[in-house]
Amino acid sequence: MKTLYIDCGMGAAGDMLTAALLELHPDAGAFLARLNGALPENVRVTAEPGEKRGIRGTHVHVSVDGEEEGDGHGRVHHPHTSVQEICDTIAALPVPETVRAHARAVYQSIAEAESRVHGRPVENIHLHELGSLDALADVLAVCMLMEELAPERVLASAVHVGSGQVRCAHGLMPVPAPATELLLRGIPMYTGSIPGELCTPTGAALLAHFAEDFGPMPAMRVEKSGYGLGTRDFEAANALRVLLGETGRRGDRVLELVCNLDDMTPEALGYAQEALLTLGALDVYTTAIGMKKNRPGIMLTCMCREEQREAMLRCLFRNTTTLGVRVYLCDRYTLRRSEYTVETACGPVRVKRAEGWGVSREKAEYEDLARIAREQGISLREAEALLK
Repeated sequence: MKTLYIDCGMGAAGDMLTAALLELHPDAGAFLARLNGALPENVRVTAEPGEKRGIRGTHVHVSVDGEEEGDGHGRVHHPHTSVQEICDTIAALPVPETVRAHARAVYQSIAEAESRVHGRPVENIHLHELGSLDALADVLAVCMLMEELAPERVLASAVHVGSGQVRCAHGLMPVPAPATELLLRGIPMYTGSIPGELCTPTGAALLAHFAEDFGPMPAMRVEKSGYGLGTRDFEAANALRVLLGETGRRGDRVLELVCNLDDMTPEALGYAQEALLTLGALDVYTTAIGMKKNRPGIMLTCMCREEQREAMLRCLFRNTTTLGVRVYLCDRYTLRRSEYTVETACGPVRVKRAEGWGVSREKAEYEDLARIAREQGISLREAEALLK
């Protein structure tokens, strides 16, 4: 499986992640030309080789109106920008819709974190450093690089966030900054002896969006590596490393909880299925079977994760008439799933995308197509044609 591993031993910032991924691209010059062609005319991204503590890598620079902005480790202040303004800018970019969808999702997560920090609705949030054009360039660059490198799986290490305090638009903040901490909520992170902010909100949002798991590097046949360099000098090399290679086709471990039923009404059985799904079951389904004494019956199967075993068993015994449940441990192999939204003349339609194992396919969300069909008095097929 084509796997990208992000080593966050020196944190993560948008420019450093851009630079590291750029080193993996087979034609970095052509990519920068496409990126600059997509960005507003007054924004330009350049890259140059550099070195930190003996490690060779790439510096990425973003200039706005001919002036270079501060990178993630030494941020400067910018005019406030609303989330809607950023989304409007992204919507007008001449890039694939999947790239726009990823960029919108990254900024939406940043806006939601800022909303929680400041206690204001998302629509009233105005971003400071994150609303600048140089930050937009970093987000768009990473989204485009992920699209073109097309890893089937993205993993990352625990995130080194730095220590001490950082000066933001609202004054001195502890490291990690409140928005960064919220964006990394549930992701393993740690501090250390290096002073300053190693993981920026932009870097945290990109990691949280693209990485599906965090931990030690798996057994991996590395084919390429890239180093994205920061501007500040520390006692350790200020570099973010990415590794691209092949990992084994490992699947998930799931449980199948199975019981046979011959004395439940359809209504009660439906309620039991709904209760299991509400509890977080991966899937619940029934199979018609023949039971003892020639009775027709139903085999109820609940798929769940191993850590859900006890809760699901309690739910089964509580909501069905079964006297026993069989448990099977299974390997499950899945495609990586994502979702983006397409704006049509009749309203937005969500599109589900599944990738991996050498395949890629998409399918429009039925409920969105059905809504358009009902509102416009057309068929589902005609509603789906609006996407083309």
